[in-house]
Order: sequence, then C-alpha cells, then structure tokens
Amino acid sequence: QVQLVESGGGLVQPGGSLRLSCAVSGRASRFYTMAWYRRTPGKQRELVADITSGGITNYVDSVKGRFTISRDNAKNTVYLQMNSLKPEDTAVYYCNAAPSSFGAWGQGTQVTVSS
Repeated sequence: QVQLVESGGGLVQPGGSLRLSCAVSGRASRFYTMAWYRRTPGKQRELVADITSGGITNYVDSVKGRFTISRDNAKNTVYLQMNSLKPEDTAVYYCNAAPSSFGAWGQGTQVTVSS
C-alpha cells in the first residue's frame, strides 16, 4: 500500500521561503509523474507543479518563477522549493502521482504566509 508523507510546512512571512518534502513508500515513484497539489478551505485541490519521470517540470502560472519541483529517485522523495511566498500561497500542500493519483493521500503539510 502506498504511503505519502509530506513535511516542511510552517508559518513564514511574505517574501520568505520554504522547502517541502514528500516521502513515498510502497511504490517506486521514479516511474511516475509526481506532483504537488494544494487546497484552501472552500476550494478544490489545485495542481501546483509536476515533474515527469524524465525530469520535465510544469507549473501553474501563479507559481512560475517562484517554485521549483524536484525529485530524488534514490530516496523516493519529491521536493517543492518555494521562494518569494505570497499570502495567497497559504494552503495545505499534498503530493501524489499525476494526472491520476495513487488513490491514497497523505495528511498534507500546512503552509501559512502571513506577516
């Protein structure tokens, strides 16, 4: 059974940075396109960034130039480096496969951008 454990969130001031990590177990993530998603109250989960098995990346327009997705296949881990954070980036962030998820979701990690 696949398990996804997200970490690295927290409270940060506008303009600050955070690095999120997603540890995958029960599945070799290197064979999959992996993605970071986020959800805010009252909104649907949004795909923020994804990375193919070959390392090609894709970002939603609102985070282009500020976020960087990467992966370490040896560690079965996916990362999201977030710079120049804005209040509108506040959300719970999740990782999973894309476009079809593994089915199970982790608990997510809360990112709060506020002064």
